[in-house]
Amino acid sequence: MATGRQLTNGGSDMYSSGVQSYRKTNVMTADPKKLVLLCYEGAIDNLKIGKNKIIEKDYEGKCRALTRAQDIIGELLNSLNFEKGGSIANGLDSLYNYMLRTIIHADFKNDISAIDEVVRLLTELKGAWEEIFSRKEHQIESEKARAGQGQAQALSSVSA
Repeated sequence: MATGRQLTNGGSDMYSSGVQSYRKTNVMTADPKKLVLLCYEGAIDNLKIGKNKIIEKDYEGKCRALTRAQDIIGELLNSLNFEKGGSIANGLDSLYNYMLRTIIHADFKNDISAIDEVVRLLTELKGAWEEIFSRKEHQIESEKARAGQGQAQALSSVSA
């Protein structure tokens, strides 16, 4: 099955442009939680591309993909709020910096295992954030349901 990059001349540019437009719209309209998850996904995807480029011996493509991953992790690093995040922000700061150093090492040494390590770390972090966001949404829904029940009881007592 062909992907956008494998299509013949006329199709790949159109496909690529459509995907880029979709991604840009998705990022521009995303809430902060979704944006964090999109960053993790983007970094993971680019690291996997970089790994494949090492295997293919496409070192220019590897460099582009790993640089994109570094840029995304750099944005995650820059978005940390140390005042509100406390020890969690400090831990993420250390982890993101470790990931950046590991990607640089992987780039210079063509070290696939180093890329795999960063992918594993990012995947674990992404899963943890998904769980946190899911719990918060569940708590909000529970609070809304309780508030709705309270309103229904108040209305029934008023109309009685």
